[in-house]
Amino acid sequence: MRIIDDITNYIFIDDAPAKADIIFIPGGSNPEIAERAAKIWKDGFAPYVIPSGKYSAIRGFFPGTITKKELYSGDFETEWDFLKFVLIKCGVDESVILKENESCDTYNNAFNSRKITDSKGLEIKKGIICCKSFHARRCLMTYQWAYPDAELLVCPADVENRGKKDWHTNEYGKNTVMSELKKCGEYFRQAIDVYINQK
Repeated sequence: MRIIDDITNYIFIDDAPAKADIIFIPGGSNPEIAERAAKIWKDGFAPYVIPSGKYSAIRGFFPGTITKKELYSGDFETEWDFLKFVLIKCGVDESVILKENESCDTYNNAFNSRKITDSKGLEIKKGIICCKSFHARRCLMTYQWAYPDAELLVCPADVENRGKKDWHTNEYGKNTVMSELKKCGEYFRQAIDVYINQK
């Protein structure tokens, strides 16, 4: 059905990794996004990784890993602590992991990461975003807003039956992706004047 294909093509982005200045990981409870970032880092595509996140503002605490509990169990104060743990367990050198552990949403994941990279004197000309696959479009929009002069690639990971191929086959996936469509509109409405004025 065309409408399903159109939504899928809009929401889901999957770029091939390329040489970049940094790997961004928006916050979350799924280790798959940090696992993807770790592989990209180990393959030599970027010198730094910046996981981002405190916890969901709605929940008010970090609940622990959603998947792969046998590999990544433990008590973690923030999403950043958890994602850092996954990165190190997957072979990333702790010295290259930057810290952003205050944000509670995608907007602040991006803009707080910008504050950190600016404070480190890092010029980000190209970045790679490792996020959940259904989160790809909104992450790209938001990080591009925070890094308007950078080229950004999205190298996502599928999680929990909400991937490109199966999101429309189950209630969890349908609800998640349709929520993302709504959020993309809300985010872009805030950013549209900024995008226009950059031209």
